[in-house]
Amino acid sequence: MSVTEDVSPIEKLRGQLSEAVLGVQEFRGETTVTVRAEELVDVCTFLRDDPELQYTILLFVTGLDRSELGIEPRFATVYQLYSMLHRRHLRLKVPIPGNPPRVPTVTRVWLAANWHEREAYDLMGIVFEGHPDLRRILMPDDWVGHPLRKDYPLGGELVVFSANRGFPELEALGEQIMPAESPPPSLPPGVDPEKYMVLNMGPQHPATHGVLRVVLELDGETIISANPDIGHLHSGIEKTAEHKLYQQIVPYTDRMDYVAGMNNNLPYVLAVEKLLDVEIPPRAQYLRVICCELQRLASHLIWLGTSVLDLAGTIMSLLMYCFRDREDIYNLFEMICGARQTPTYFTIGGVRWDAPEGWPDAVRAFIAGMPQHLKEYDAMLTDNPIFKSRTVSIGVLPQEEAIAYGVTGPCLRGSGVEYDVRKAVPYSSYQDFEFDIPTQPEGDAYARYLVRMEEMWQSIRIIEQALDKLPNGPVKCADRKIALPPRDELDTSMEALIHQFKLVTEGFSTPPGEVYVGCENPKGELGFYVVSDGGPRPYRCKIRGPSFSNLSTAGIMAKGQMLSDVVAIISSIDITLGEVDR
Repeated sequence: MSVTEDVSPIEKLRGQLSEAVLGVQEFRGETTVTVRAEELVDVCTFLRDDPELQYTILLFVTGLDRSELGIEPRFATVYQLYSMLHRRHLRLKVPIPGNPPRVPTVTRVWLAANWHEREAYDLMGIVFEGHPDLRRILMPDDWVGHPLRKDYPLGGELVVFSANRGFPELEALGEQIMPAESPPPSLPPGVDPEKYMVLNMGPQHPATHGVLRVVLELDGETIISANPDIGHLHSGIEKTAEHKLYQQIVPYTDRMDYVAGMNNNLPYVLAVEKLLDVEIPPRAQYLRVICCELQRLASHLIWLGTSVLDLAGTIMSLLMYCFRDREDIYNLFEMICGARQTPTYFTIGGVRWDAPEGWPDAVRAFIAGMPQHLKEYDAMLTDNPIFKSRTVSIGVLPQEEAIAYGVTGPCLRGSGVEYDVRKAVPYSSYQDFEFDIPTQPEGDAYARYLVRMEEMWQSIRIIEQALDKLPNGPVKCADRKIALPPRDELDTSMEALIHQFKLVTEGFSTPPGEVYVGCENPKGELGFYVVSDGGPRPYRCKIRGPSFSNLSTAGIMAKGQMLSDVVAIISSIDITLGEVDR
């Protein structure tokens, strides 16, 4: 991935489509361009195709309800773009009047827009004209209303189902929002049950790694089409975040990709720190890196053990070995923060407390044993004929389609694209460490396996460097209006006590503005787009989950494959439904 001489996208855009640009805003080093809805498709096509710009990756599309900001029109769509050529982001914002608000689809420009526009339609009620399959994606088909609109209540009324209506203990509850009867499941457009056999895989199937339904259209055992149906685990984290203080949101991020809690915490706290423009002490940055790489190891180990079990139940021992290593990592997490799976160790302004004495040595002891374990796993699988027969040439994702769908992480690198956020847009001191970005050109399930195996070696390499260079000093920023004061200050300083009370009860306010921060989660780029209205709570908190975009390519990978290959394809994507559905 090369970086060429800088070219201003704003100047080029104004030179090519002068009437399309309504305004440009700069905030915290990020550029937002407001464009006319009528010329949106032309703007996007130009930004993607111009050889000096090449904004080839659409990270997300979302909607913004500005009714409480006093801005007209009420709704706007937001598009976060990334150029691998220049390693930089660009944000487009499109004001859209009307009720319902309507804007042209950009699915003809980036295939990634398909699912993202469906989500914005589902949760915000924005109609994307020309979209090939505009229907709900997270909420049930018969759901009433659009939950992310500002006039939609946070939780609705408590639900009483008809079977329980006469129970005295439920008399105080409100009426149900929806009928208790479940509607029959719908079929995606284009599926022909008269011509082909239609089979539901999931949402209770153990190999879907969560409550995922895949609608399979089969000719014998050959897959004609595969359509993932998500939303069964939708938890409304983005809506909840609008009603919480900034620091209260961190525990919710743990629970999205629940096998990568540390990696979930980091992009959120970095986004809020970017809003605040606060400097984090070097020791805190290094501790964050060590914890994130330990978490990457733990996540990849769980993926390795469970996916191999899916493909060949006879290799049960590998699952036990991987869980053994993950338990050692969880012991390290418990040692540093008292928690294991949902740590909430990172906080806005640093980390909650310093590593205890002996923790660096315990990490070194664990890392010292991992190379031998990885060699054993490699010996068990890499040349295993059964494993290769289930993964080689299975679930092929061509490089061009991986980019068009906004795929990131090992799935993208397994298709030969050398893109890793830690290198492309370094954060939290990753620029201080030497490591490689493993890639494989084949784009199949076996290539994604090889990438993740090599990534574990690179994580060990980063952790060793971070331990060797771990600086002394504080682990929180010095601003007591952002970070809680040390406990020993509370006994001697009334000012510290006041700061503690104010932070816990009222939180802190951030300057008005909007930022996006993405980090390299074990599954790809996990990003947070946070809009501030100047208050102590985010006005909008959009979560860009890597599994959401990655899973949207399952239909491409599965077409023409055999029924049994669906298990290998889903496991090779490495999804967590808590992060897909949010």
